[in-house]
Amino acid sequence: MGERPPVGRRDALRNRKLLTDKAREVFAEQGLDAPLDEIARRAGVGNATLYRHFPTRAALVDEVFRDALTETTAAGERARTAEDAWVGLTEYLQTVFAGLAADRGTNDLMTTSLEGVTSLEAIHAHNRTTIHGLLRRGQEQGTIRADLTTEDLLFTLAALGRAVPALTTVTPDAWLRPLTLLLDGLRACPATPSLPAPALTSAQLRKVLLNLGPRRQR
Repeated sequence: MGERPPVGRRDALRNRKLLTDKAREVFAEQGLDAPLDEIARRAGVGNATLYRHFPTRAALVDEVFRDALTETTAAGERARTAEDAWVGLTEYLQTVFAGLAADRGTNDLMTTSLEGVTSLEAIHAHNRTTIHGLLRRGQEQGTIRADLTTEDLLFTLAALGRAVPALTTVTPDAWLRPLTLLLDGLRACPATPSLPAPALTSAQLRKVLLNLGPRRQR
């Protein structure tokens, strides 16, 4: 059997576990902009202890959510293998939006951007690859309008996703109606013959998501 870590080390590990558990709880309730003081209070430690373990908000978010979005990633992998791209896309987005409705922290992760969070960058990249592939295949199959770009869809999904927490205060499944309307607008041969204004570039989309993200950094 290995030696037990010194008492000080055990206390530090216990405090770190308490902080990440309580941060997950608070972020789920209040989003990534939740006060860090509240997390420290629920963990029963001082602010100095929190900042010693996690000197920035980004470091805490990265620790909390590193393995929290495995179901979203798995749903994306399943969607990519769907023979019918339209079916794959709709089932994937329904899974993603169910997650957005259940957890404010997950909602912030998926619909905004926060500098310095490796786990967030990874899930955004995976989500973009999934959306892009399904969109291209759907256009080739003739089920998705040909003038729709990946950035068009990602921005529209992020904008609707930001409204999901407010929608769930009315009824838990209220987001299903606007998501259905959005999906109908993606179909080939829509009522609107062409989309107005130029499509967003990837750089423009990132800037928009950063502006939507949490303003509090500590």
